[in-house]
Amino acid sequence: MEFTSKKFNEIKNDAEDFYKAIGKIHCPYFGDNIYFNVKGWDHLIFKSWNNTRIISDQFARLRHIKLAPEVIRQSKTLQGEWITKKIERIKTNSRWEKVLKLITYYEFIAVMESHNSKIRVKVIIKEVEGGEKFFWSLIPFWGVDKNTNERVMYGGNPESD
Repeated sequence: MEFTSKKFNEIKNDAEDFYKAIGKIHCPYFGDNIYFNVKGWDHLIFKSWNNTRIISDQFARLRHIKLAPEVIRQSKTLQGEWITKKIERIKTNSRWEKVLKLITYYEFIAVMESHNSKIRVKVIIKEVEGGEKFFWSLIPFWGVDKNTNERVMYGGNPESD
């Protein structure tokens, strides 16, 4: 697909409208809903707070965002899990606070049909201790560590990937 700023803006606008309409998707693996909130959308656009992803990275993710709900809807097997502690901004008593929380990232992988071809995608679900599970990221074409020949979550850090 030819990459132009006009095409990027079309894809981004379509993806944003689609994303906002999702709300939540039932995941058979968890037997629970996965929420599509603003945190997940922001993560598709930003690598970290105030650090925008490069346009080609955004384009690859947004172009395939329609696959994320389907991967979650069909997922019955977990392919990876990463647990860490991290400072999170949490709203408590009507104000924002930074709190050290246990974070779990869940990884679901699928080969899906997209734009008349097969593509492998990784969908990351994030759970902050005490909160609901929500869509965090969609990673098309993930990498493989050349030293160990093991797959990695893009750069290996789901918080920023």
